[in-house]
Amino acid sequence: MPERPLLVFDFDGVLVDGMAEYWWSARRAALALADGPRPAGGLQLPEPAPAAFARLRPLIHKGWEMVLMAAELGRPGFDLRAALADYDAFLTRSLARWGWTPDQLQQSLEGLRQEAIAADLDGWLALHRFYPGVQSRLERLEAEGADWAVLTTKGGAFAARLLAAAGLTPLALYGHEQGSKPSVLGRLAAERDPARRPLWFIEDRRPTLELVRSTPGLEAVRCYLVSWGYLGPGDGEGLGPLGIRLLEPAAFEAPLAHWP
Repeated sequence: MPERPLLVFDFDGVLVDGMAEYWWSARRAALALADGPRPAGGLQLPEPAPAAFARLRPLIHKGWEMVLMAAELGRPGFDLRAALADYDAFLTRSLARWGWTPDQLQQSLEGLRQEAIAADLDGWLALHRFYPGVQSRLERLEAEGADWAVLTTKGGAFAARLLAAAGLTPLALYGHEQGSKPSVLGRLAAERDPARRPLWFIEDRRPTLELVRSTPGLEAVRCYLVSWGYLGPGDGEGLGPLGIRLLEPAAFEAPLAHWP
């Protein structure tokens, strides 16, 4: 008989809407880095997040990419269509154009966040909001016989701050420091035997779920794409043949036995 499932939630775009904080931090990190050598024309970034940043967000996978895209948005001649058409190639060209490395960008972002937390924790927390119903739903999981964990590409310490402020305590929290999402899920699957001890993964990024579905050893992981996250056009279509289930808010609120 299967044991209680472990629900593994992505953080940004599933539990928390942090779009305001993404731009706030990415903008400042980009401006700080651009004090050094940069493409001709300077860097101009508005205080409010530009619409193009929201368009790019479904493609962004890691924090350092946010900083790089913020810099690109402030560069004269930025081509949004080119970025959307082939994001991976655009990312490579952008790194070369600015002469930055992913580690440099990530360290800049996390350093800025640490400074913001030290200077004004309440202000930093206020840049995030849990999606409606998420906190109460997580609190009810234990009563349904399910444990839950968080798996995020955000630094673990930052996700922990937000969860603690909301009074939420996951069974485990895995930040980007613990490795890629497939690698962390692979370790969990090896520990649990998902055929007997179900492992469910809830994410808002379709490419990540497709990668998980194609990773050997993760065949038994049940994959959900939430409908309320940072989805791109068409992300919720044609999921069935891929073994991915779409999770709507009403289903999320329902008992686990009624989830698709």
